[in-house]
Amino acid sequence: MAMHQRRDPSLSRKKIQVSYIIRDKVEMLNRSGINALQYDPVANRLFTAGRDSIIRMWDCESAQKEMDNSKKHGKMNRGSYEASMEHHTDWVNDIVLCCNNRTLISASSDTTVKVWNAHRGYCMSTLRTHKDYVRALAYARHREHVASAGLDRQIFIWDVNTLTALTTARNTVTTSNVNGCKQSIYSLAMNAAGTVMVAGSTERVLRVWDPRTCDKKMKLKGHTDNVKALLVNRDGTQVLSGSSDGTIRLWSLGQQRCILTMHIHSEGVWALAAAEGDNASSFTKIYSSGRDRRVVCTDLCDPDASKYVVCEENAPVLKLLVNSRENTNEIFVATTSSAVNVWPLKGQSDINGASTGGSFDEVMSEEEFLTTTQPEFTQPSYTFPGEASIFHYKILSDKRHILTKDTDNNIALWDVLIARKLEDLAEKDFEAEVKKREKMLYVPNWFSVDLKLGMLSIHLEEPDCFSAWVTAKDVAGFENSDPSTKLNYGGLLLQALLEHWPSTHLHIEDTSENDSDEKNDREGERSPSHKQRPHKIIKGNRYFSVPGHTPVIFSEVGGRTLFRLLCRDAAGESESMLLRDTVPQWVVDTAVEKKIPTKFVKIPFYLHPHPNSSIKNLKKDRLSASDMLSIRKVMEHVYEKVLCLEEDSTQTSSSTPTASPTANADKHDTSSNSKKSTPTGNTDAAKTDIDKSSVIMDKVVLLCQEQVLDPSLDLRTVKHLIWKSSSDMILHYKLQPIP
Repeated sequence: MAMHQRRDPSLSRKKIQVSYIIRDKVEMLNRSGINALQYDPVANRLFTAGRDSIIRMWDCESAQKEMDNSKKHGKMNRGSYEASMEHHTDWVNDIVLCCNNRTLISASSDTTVKVWNAHRGYCMSTLRTHKDYVRALAYARHREHVASAGLDRQIFIWDVNTLTALTTARNTVTTSNVNGCKQSIYSLAMNAAGTVMVAGSTERVLRVWDPRTCDKKMKLKGHTDNVKALLVNRDGTQVLSGSSDGTIRLWSLGQQRCILTMHIHSEGVWALAAAEGDNASSFTKIYSSGRDRRVVCTDLCDPDASKYVVCEENAPVLKLLVNSRENTNEIFVATTSSAVNVWPLKGQSDINGASTGGSFDEVMSEEEFLTTTQPEFTQPSYTFPGEASIFHYKILSDKRHILTKDTDNNIALWDVLIARKLEDLAEKDFEAEVKKREKMLYVPNWFSVDLKLGMLSIHLEEPDCFSAWVTAKDVAGFENSDPSTKLNYGGLLLQALLEHWPSTHLHIEDTSENDSDEKNDREGERSPSHKQRPHKIIKGNRYFSVPGHTPVIFSEVGGRTLFRLLCRDAAGESESMLLRDTVPQWVVDTAVEKKIPTKFVKIPFYLHPHPNSSIKNLKKDRLSASDMLSIRKVMEHVYEKVLCLEEDSTQTSSSTPTASPTANADKHDTSSNSKKSTPTGNTDAAKTDIDKSSVIMDKVVLLCQEQVLDPSLDLRTVKHLIWKSSSDMILHYKLQPIP
């Protein structure tokens, strides 16, 4: 077994959880809302990032061809997908392309900013300066500077050329820190020259700095709610802001005041965009959208007359991006759904589905525009398709299987233990499917679930993850085990998640060649393996494995991510070293040392004769037994020790000192396990036990809360699902009536 050396003593003072995501081997399509878009006009490639934590690259030309094929054949394929960039563990809130589209910077709710090679799709470095969700990025193209901001109210300015030059030896970077925001920052913008930077926050004001010196310039008041979107024109003289108050405001930085307010949306404005060539000295044509789902184009040269509704999406809009490619007139629209639609803009010829709605020639009030104007276009030019996201789940009573429902109303069954989907049930009644699979069974909660990524994320924390002990005979997949073997779900799962990590491997001498070696020794020939026997490597647990593509995440509980890797990558040298620095001791004890905490729970209870029976209550002692003790064993105890109906019970009781009921109950449980562990060849004893048990089941009835108990139930199931009280449980017994 490899030695495990701890290198970071501070980890022992922090509570760390282990998480994993149940997902497909390749997640080609977005699973949930899309927060950010970037476009590379040279490669004609779109980058999307959103709430499933994955950044994806798409070929726009293929997407257009797909749309044409789908119109002909009625089927959309996934040919426009190129690759995924995976390293974040929470929502990706913003991305920017830098360095002539060679580098991509991303900001995430996992509190990190990451630097990516945009062409090859791998993460080059991770910046951990923020202490809370990173919500927004801003890019100064001429200076190659990127600013990041988030809920920690901090703004950091990064030199991208320095970030891309980081190596293992040179892994330090300096940054400028801008202070002044008093509340969480949700929007950030800089002009291309990097002379003006503006931040919007829940403070409902715009704060302006000179990013070159980090000097605060001004504070602009006017909005009455969170400022969610910002644009700065090229020369840094004007700012456009969109707010959850439903207004769009145009600000003059020279005059330090709002010079135009527009009420062209019925709800909050969350996204703004301007054409690449339209923001030189002042804004001209701008696009806006948000909670009301309508994408509006406004010409600021004549905002009263020159505006129209481009389209209406089927979900609130989170991001807009005007296609900057030459001779292209279209806009990318990302929403809280998983697809990205590309809509034509007015003026483009040969458009299908154009309406006779509002036009540039119409002059109407803002109220009329909100209530009467219809979208100019009803069908997108083409679409980057998305996948349904899980939004509802139910953990079944066995605490191993989960039923889920996604945004397409499809139901699926999942196995948490092996991290796989078991069955697609299509569109069925969710509650009916839950009811069909529920059992009279209680297993303690040992994991938690969240759906923020649109997929099943499972979290394991100490000590709860070790609370689910089960017997092998009661669960599927353990048929080859001794039926009486006690299994711990959490411990076995941790061993499976880290089975590729060399530190967890057991090296056992392979005895398969021992016989031949001994024979060679007797014949005077020394086997090459005589001095060093071959070893067999045992990985994980001996029951099951999880898919190698399963992401495993170590993070502080309620805090930052420490390390993320795919299950199969734990075999790598660098990943193995990082695991040694990251894995908490409680996981080491389980996965490396193979020591699972064995804290069994005892349940106190009373055994009384049923009030309607003629049996006298001779004893009122308080009993106690393992919570996994079956009702069948309690019935045997009643038959043999309480009612003394066994043939030799009188002799046994007279020749043996009286033991406490607690001891009797525990002793009975232990003896039953020892019987099951006897050699299988002793068929006569096994047959005798079965016959005896059958006789007892025919003669004794056990009840709780006047409900007849199934002999296959255990004490904890009766305690939690039938007794349902924190007080000591009372079980009643009586004899079966003679037919």
